[in-house]
Amino acid sequence: MERVEIAAGLSLSRIVYGMWRLGDDADTSPAHVQAKVEACLAQGITTMDQADIYGDYGAEAILGAAFRAAPGLRDRVELVTKCDIVAPAGRYADRRVKYYDISPEHIRASVAHSLRDLATDRIDLLLIHRPDPMMDAAATGACLDALVESGKVRAVGVSNFRPWDFKLLQAAMSARLVTNQIELSLLHRTPFTDGDMAHLQRLSVPPMAWSPLGGGRLFGDDPAAQRLAPVLARMGAEWGVGPDAVAVAWLLAHPARIIPVMGTNALARIARLADALKPRLSRQDWFELWTAAAGAEVP
Repeated sequence: MERVEIAAGLSLSRIVYGMWRLGDDADTSPAHVQAKVEACLAQGITTMDQADIYGDYGAEAILGAAFRAAPGLRDRVELVTKCDIVAPAGRYADRRVKYYDISPEHIRASVAHSLRDLATDRIDLLLIHRPDPMMDAAATGACLDALVESGKVRAVGVSNFRPWDFKLLQAAMSARLVTNQIELSLLHRTPFTDGDMAHLQRLSVPPMAWSPLGGGRLFGDDPAAQRLAPVLARMGAEWGVGPDAVAVAWLLAHPARIIPVMGTNALARIARLADALKPRLSRQDWFELWTAAAGAEVP
């Protein structure tokens, strides 16, 4: 599988397996989690996307249990995780309100928790999950730089940041912010036109795309989904893949080197994630899908 280099000596698989709902599966045993990871590895998908808050702060430990049960499995993957969202759940059940905490103290504590729960001595890519309106950029930047220098974190990036948030944090850092994980799909196209994608492309920073199938809405009753259905089905038949693979291929076709984060608990679906690499959409295909999603031709 194609890989995307994000830092010296560190690359991610072009498709990433997202573990947002790992704890929602009826079977969270180490053996079943390992089977999911192995299904990814069989296709060349080596990057696993986590966050401290996933599964009410429990998903990292579920993956870590699989690593403990299968020595060597951790070294076959790249681990992405996130921090800074504090919600009244799990280890923060006593908090009165959901909030963001990008302070150095919280980041360091979160990294320590993640390393312990994931049964690892390093995080390959740490993302700040949401921009914090109370951020002290100088303090946060210094903290992230120190984590990279320590070896506990190999690279850092952000998630859901707008260009001005990204610029503020980057200006206070020596290490390079290597990605911004943002919502991108045929049902959420605004980053292509509101400056988010242009900003990342100008910096040669590959974006990661969360919810590339619109959180499942792409195959529901949404009017845009209804317009897209016959187009996705036709293109899928042409390439011998499902409509979901075509929707992800639409992101992969963009020159920004978008890295989709695909989340599912079904082993059969995991085994087909790489189908998205099969379609080779033309510019006309790409705009036909855009037009169907928008319900109108481009100006």
